[in-house]
Amino acid sequence: MSLQSTDQIADLITRIRNAVLVDKNEILVPTSKLKAGVVEVLAKNGYVKSFEIVEGTPRGMLHVVINEPGANAKINEITKVSKPGRRVYSAADDLPTIKSGRGMIIVSTSKGLMTGRDAKKNRLGGEILVKVW
Repeated sequence: MSLQSTDQIADLITRIRNAVLVDKNEILVPTSKLKAGVVEVLAKNGYVKSFEIVEGTPRGMLHVVINEPGANAKINEITKVSKPGRRVYSAADDLPTIKSGRGMIIVSTSKGLMTGRDAKKNRLGGEILVKVW
């Protein structure tokens, strides 16, 4: 019997946070399009070094390299904002700024996952998934 998390993003965020706390530089998580999208946004913005999808049966794995061995992680804090019991939505004008612009949020918009800064630029609101700095 396999244990499956009901909240995929919370599971991914928790695994990344725990890896950073114990100075691990890479993690493996079961993959999904949503998880791959979140990690892709984190990689584009320099919070994780790289990622790749490792094909497998019955399900592929997402291999995330957080940082180089011996280097400090760029993630100080990473949290899930919108939860299954309490979804958090925001209009483009009301998207929050994290740590005076030093952090970022990941927003699920009608045009896909993007940072809060990109969502504001494209005048798109949506569900706020992750806050990281």
